[in-house]
Amino acid sequence: MAVAGSMLSQAVQARDLRLAPGVPPAHPAHTPLYTEFLNTLAEESDGRLGGQIMGTEIASLGNMRTAIRSGLVEAGLLLPAYFPADLPNFNLVGDQGLIGTNSLAMNGAVTEYIATCGDCQEEFSELGIVYTSTHTTDVYHLMTNKPVTTVEDLRGMRMRVGGPQWSRWLEYMEGTPVSTPVGETFEALSQGVIEGSIGSSADIISFRLEDAIEYLTYIGLGTFHSTSSHAIGQTVWDSLSPEDRKAVARASTRASALATKRWAYEMPAEADQVARENGIEILEASDELIEETQRFAEEDLIYAAEQAESRYGVSDATAKLERFQNLVEKWNAIVEELGEDPDAIADAINREVWEKVDFTTYGA
Repeated sequence: MAVAGSMLSQAVQARDLRLAPGVPPAHPAHTPLYTEFLNTLAEESDGRLGGQIMGTEIASLGNMRTAIRSGLVEAGLLLPAYFPADLPNFNLVGDQGLIGTNSLAMNGAVTEYIATCGDCQEEFSELGIVYTSTHTTDVYHLMTNKPVTTVEDLRGMRMRVGGPQWSRWLEYMEGTPVSTPVGETFEALSQGVIEGSIGSSADIISFRLEDAIEYLTYIGLGTFHSTSSHAIGQTVWDSLSPEDRKAVARASTRASALATKRWAYEMPAEADQVARENGIEILEASDELIEETQRFAEEDLIYAAEQAESRYGVSDATAKLERFQNLVEKWNAIVEELGEDPDAIADAINREVWEKVDFTTYGA
C-alpha cells in the first residue's frame, strides 16, 4: 500500500506542458527539437514533467509570442528576429549571422550570452517569457537559377533573405533583398519573383527546391542563431520548482544540440546529394567574393552596434558585441576539442552555463 501510494502521488504530481514548435513534423525544429525535448524532459525531471506537441493550426511562428503570453502555449519556439523592437538585445547578437562558422559552437555561445545578459533577461521578463536555449542552422549558402560565383554575378539579383544581416550583405553586393517567407520560396523562384535564395541548403529538402533552382553556390554566409528553442511562459515557469526549472533548461539544451546536428550537419549532406542527383550544378564562391564578404562583415559590426543604439536604444552595443565574439571563440575551441557530438556539446553547455545558474531566481 505504501508503494502504491507513492506511485499515485508521483502520478498526481506529473504535469504535461502544451508545446508548440510552430513548424510541421518534417522540419528539424519539430523533429528532433520538440520530440527529443519531450523525451528528455521526462528523464531530467524523473517523470514529473511531460508534454503534448501542438500543431501549427494552434500556434505558428508568427503568433508564437502572443500564444505563449496568453497561456495557450506553455513552451514554444520563439524567433526573436520576428520581434526586433521587443528583443533588441537578443537581436544584437542574433543578427550577427556571419560570425557563425560552427553551428554547435553557436548553440553554446548564444545560450551562454543570453542566460548571463541582464538586459536580455529583462526583455524576456517584460514579455512574460523565459529563455532556456538556442539551436542553430547550418552555414548559409546561395541557391539560385543562374550561376553565381563573383560580386558581378550578384549585381541586380533579386534574392530571398532570411534576416537583416543577409539583406545588408546583398545590398552591399548591389543585389536586391526580398523578404519572402521561407515556405513561399519555391513559388517565388518558379514564378520569377526572385532569382535565388540565401539560406540553409537543407531548404532543398524541406521545401523541394530541387525543382526550382539550377545552382548551389557554397560560400559560407554564417548561421541563423536568433532562436529561443523552448521559450517558457512566465506563469508556467513560476509554478515550477527550482529542480524542474533546471530540468527544463537541461532538456532544452540537449534537444537544441540534437536539432542542430540534424539541421546543420545531416540535412546539408543529404541536400548536397539531392542536388547532384537532380542535375543542380555545385559552385564555389570566388576568392574575390569571399574577400568582399569578409570586408562587409568587419564593417557591418560597426554598423550593427550603431543601429542597435540609435534605433532600439541598446546600451553599450559595441562592448556587448565584443563579449559575444569572445564567447564565440570560446565555444569554437570547445567544439574543436570535443568534436561535433551533440550530447558532448549539450553536457558542456550544461556545465558552463546551467550549473552556474541559481534556478531559484533565474527567470523569476
